[in-house]
Amino acid sequence: MPKMPIPFGDDVVAFDIGEGKLAILKTDMLVAKTDVPEGMSLWQAARKAVVMNVSDFAAKGVQPQAVLVSLGLPKGFREKDIEEIGNGLNAGAREYGAYILGGDTAEASDFLISLFVFGIGEKSKVILRSGAKPGDIVAVTGCFGKTAAGLKILLSHSHASGKIREELVNSVLMPQARLKEGLLLSRSGAVSAAIDSSDGLAWSLHEIAKASGVGFVISHVPVAEEAEAFAKANRLDPLHLALYGGEEYELVLTLKPTLWRRAEAMVKQAGGELLQIGKTVSEQQITMLFKGKRRVIKPIGYEHFRNT
Repeated sequence: MPKMPIPFGDDVVAFDIGEGKLAILKTDMLVAKTDVPEGMSLWQAARKAVVMNVSDFAAKGVQPQAVLVSLGLPKGFREKDIEEIGNGLNAGAREYGAYILGGDTAEASDFLISLFVFGIGEKSKVILRSGAKPGDIVAVTGCFGKTAAGLKILLSHSHASGKIREELVNSVLMPQARLKEGLLLSRSGAVSAAIDSSDGLAWSLHEIAKASGVGFVISHVPVAEEAEAFAKANRLDPLHLALYGGEEYELVLTLKPTLWRRAEAMVKQAGGELLQIGKTVSEQQITMLFKGKRRVIKPIGYEHFRNT
């Protein structure tokens, strides 16, 4: 095996193609039984398969360019179903500046989409999980908890109404990858480590901590207003929804304090946001300051629909 420019276990893999460039490669699979909740159309499922992969490119600060698709189709799928899947794949790819180049189809016992995504990144600017240093700022690109609440509505028929229900359900059916933010942050030079939050905020923090040999003290967990309202109506802990829900595609980052304002301004100018949530420490533990006390954040991650 050639020396890997990006360590095994990161969001993507890479191959050095010379002249300071890396070929960035990623594959991820969407399986209907575990990744497509009730109420999600085939078009939305196909688009989600693209978002899942693009989000990992966003965490590296690399533009995805080309996509190959392998489809597993159960008996009974009609021509119009396959057209809907193709349209969803194409819409997702074009939304993020990539192209579907081709692929393969086969009969399968469950509907599945496996994507292989390719892009080229500058070796000096690709962001790893392993660069966090004590003193770095911990930040995210948005609030959390909406998808955990939305899945509970779709799968457990938990109570929500009106615009809150619409917003929570839409966060599941139409997820957004933070590619624009990731590309800008890569250019800023401010980011020391990054990961996408598809497995949950808590798990993402633990993954960066493990790869970097550091810990975090989290002073603020940004819970979405809609998730707060949903938690109150259903007697749930909003912090649990935000920390352990998963299926969100925000970026979780550590940034050099001296370059924080530069990174914040670049992202804000493009319509995104950076929210400070804590600091990086040398002690290899992740804790949260809550009501004046330290509370350990457990390494629990999203496991498909198990937590709902």
